[in-house]
Amino acid sequence: MQEARFYEKLDNEKVRCHLCAHECVIGPGKRGICMVRENQQGILYSLVYGKLISHQIDPIEKKPLFHFLPGSRAYSIATVGCNFQCLHCQNYEISQYPRLYDKKIIGEDTTPEELVAKVRVSRSASIAYTYTEPTIFSEFAYDTAVLARQEGIRNVFVSNGFMTEASAKAMAKVLDADNIDLKGFSDDFYRNICKAKLQPVLDTIVRMKELGVWIEITTLVIPGLNDSENELKAIAKFIKSIGPDIPWHVSAFYPTYKLLDRPRTPASTLQHAREIGLEVGLRYVYTGNIPGDEGENTYCYACGELLIERAGFTVRANHLREGTCPKCAARIDGIWK
Repeated sequence: MQEARFYEKLDNEKVRCHLCAHECVIGPGKRGICMVRENQQGILYSLVYGKLISHQIDPIEKKPLFHFLPGSRAYSIATVGCNFQCLHCQNYEISQYPRLYDKKIIGEDTTPEELVAKVRVSRSASIAYTYTEPTIFSEFAYDTAVLARQEGIRNVFVSNGFMTEASAKAMAKVLDADNIDLKGFSDDFYRNICKAKLQPVLDTIVRMKELGVWIEITTLVIPGLNDSENELKAIAKFIKSIGPDIPWHVSAFYPTYKLLDRPRTPASTLQHAREIGLEVGLRYVYTGNIPGDEGENTYCYACGELLIERAGFTVRANHLREGTCPKCAARIDGIWK
């Protein structure tokens, strides 16, 4: 355990957590919604500092980050716990573990120094804080990221974006990239499907962009819930309002966890979503979870030239020349080295 950051002490040994946008008021002996931050006699503790439930090497494309060191490897880590309760969570076995197993916390004890040493040996270009919501283990993520940067290792979040201004600003100092889920574009969707709210996510996307973190956005398109023409267009317009350079990933849903009554997302739906994004004026829109689709590739927004060819999480060919299109010399947005 380690004392948590981003909280204030209240009367009667209560505390208010300011790590995520729930800003839970937590009584003595109680935990926040994330189930991994506990008030012990008026002091808030992180129960998952350095307790890794998962660590493995992934292609950066799996995050998905398509405009950040393409073809490189990311050393991916997670702890148990999450501040969302998404009905369709693909990693619910670990994200909801304390909720499912009577508040139990499990994981392999690891220090930031030990983790960075492993990443260095693995020759991974970055550490990805992913699988569960990294905000809930941000103390460990931050301490690790500081050391990683000293070793020339990049840091990336794969996040639901449900942060406070304070926690977002702190993490932005050590993050190089952040793929943020924009799961839908209505409070009803966030409330009913994720047990959360929309506005804090929108605020974090804007904030991270302003703070200079490379941003990509993912929307898992669920039939009958967030796949309408109006909603997809609203998401695309919101992204465009922040910057047409932000890549948007529209990915296929498959039935899982508590959302088993919805079919898989048809490829045609994702292809149409991609068309919507491009028509709105986004430079880069990608289809996910349908390997072989042309929407996996990066094209020049200026002349249409094929720049990066992908198959699933594999980069087959990269024709960029120092971040520019070899045909028309347009500078392609991203972090390429």
